[in-house]
Amino acid sequence: MRITIAQLNPTVGDVDGNLDRLIRTLAACRERGGADLVVFSEMFVSGYPPKDLVERDWFIHDVLDGIERIRAVSREYGQTGILFGAPVPTGRPNGKGLYNAAILVTNGEIVAQRYKALLPTYDVFDEGRYFDATTRVEPVRFRGESLGIHICEDAWMDAEMWPKRPPYDTDPVTELARQGATLLINLSASPFSVGKERTRFDLISGHARRHGVPFLYVNQVGGNDDLVFDGRSVAVNGDGEPIALLDPFVEQIVTIDTATSSPVGPYVPQDEIASVHDALVLGLKDYMRKVGFDRAVIGLSGGIDSAVTCALAVAALGPENVLGVGMPSQYSSPGSLSDAEDLAHNLGIDYKVIAIDAPYEAYVRALGPHFEGRAPDATEENIQARIRGNYLMALSNKLGHMVLSTGNKSELAVGYCTLYGDMSGGLAVLSDVPKTMVYELAHYINREREIIPLASITKPPSAELRPNQTDQDTLPPYPILDAILHQYIEELRSVDEIIAEGFAPETVRWVARAVDHNEYKRKQAAPGLRVTSKAFGVGRRMPIAARFHHG
Repeated sequence: MRITIAQLNPTVGDVDGNLDRLIRTLAACRERGGADLVVFSEMFVSGYPPKDLVERDWFIHDVLDGIERIRAVSREYGQTGILFGAPVPTGRPNGKGLYNAAILVTNGEIVAQRYKALLPTYDVFDEGRYFDATTRVEPVRFRGESLGIHICEDAWMDAEMWPKRPPYDTDPVTELARQGATLLINLSASPFSVGKERTRFDLISGHARRHGVPFLYVNQVGGNDDLVFDGRSVAVNGDGEPIALLDPFVEQIVTIDTATSSPVGPYVPQDEIASVHDALVLGLKDYMRKVGFDRAVIGLSGGIDSAVTCALAVAALGPENVLGVGMPSQYSSPGSLSDAEDLAHNLGIDYKVIAIDAPYEAYVRALGPHFEGRAPDATEENIQARIRGNYLMALSNKLGHMVLSTGNKSELAVGYCTLYGDMSGGLAVLSDVPKTMVYELAHYINREREIIPLASITKPPSAELRPNQTDQDTLPPYPILDAILHQYIEELRSVDEIIAEGFAPETVRWVARAVDHNEYKRKQAAPGLRVTSKAFGVGRRMPIAARFHHG
């Protein structure tokens, strides 16, 4: 069977736009010789994740109208099958009233609908809120094959992956194979996280080998809010060998023949730092494009975080669409100013300098009578950060640029950031990137030539809000901090378990208290791009007004 894999970038809610992409893909497929089946990703018509949009009747009506439009268009393509995902009503009075469906259309008719059986409700997924799960899976007969059509999470019930506690009671893939499926097809919207690509391929390849059946996996690509989808669609033969492997983070259309396509060589996942870089570039580009911005403004301190953020913005938007702003104070070192200027020059962006000394002095004078008898502390430091945030937001208002905040995950985790100051912005590009990974990204950006000045990478990190300040005056060394944060946030380990790994007890307890205490700050932070397995945002839902004890 000739099958076209359509790895595309739908926009959530844009039914008309997504259908236009589908129709253009069908036309392009025909120009390339046609196919027996063209496969699109999960929830392609609505975009994924549609969230509460699916609770609006008018939106579901739009989706159903879109499905009818696909039916009409399919008449132009004869017996070619068009397989795509969409939310559809269950037709039952009880339950949520919607299925997450895969729909097969050919020659003007819906010849089959299959529904998602396993609805994830962990981390960033909330499908149990919106959909009903099907209790019945069965193959679809089409063009001489028995298609085991299933949707995303349905493939993740693999007993070998969950030896201790399987998350579900049913295994849709095994059931489809038991019923005689000759080709397994998974429509997916699987978001990126570092290291997941290897796991996902092993899962798909394992299913194919276990059942001796070829497996086709079609994943969405692109950024939607905080999630980035890497695509990386793949087809494997019955031995689990890849016969097609699509590129990550780009739209791509590839046609294979399940009978004649040969293995393309051993599977090699993308380098992890390269994948994080590409995910951030795509996520930034799509976030701005889909919310209606095409230009960004960034405060450049001369440090590594703002430098990496700026380089990512240039890669996503082009240098002509990025404005860098230096905002020196009396505590800014000459080296920091020159590093920021050198970065702007290396990237070819417009660069402005707006000093904050005068407004800072005005703040101090105005507040002086009310602070009488109290020594300077973090209050005065935060005033400087908030002046800078105000400058950037003013430029955003006047010029129509989105402010990109530059703080990293390590800082955000322990509250080493200022509300309404350096946290100001429309998107927090590095909010899921630990500081140690920021350094890796900087070296990756500089892999061919020096873009980020070497001094920005090698000098001790500093907020430069008081004389001779460095981050390590307040924080543990970043390698230690990031290791503890990984255990506490991503691995969900207790304080005692982390201490047992050999970390200093007082350091672990300080980190855990800082993470818990600063939940209120993160609640007010700009949306960030998810690249690890547990990001701050919709996938981590901790209480703010709470009191609990760390054992």
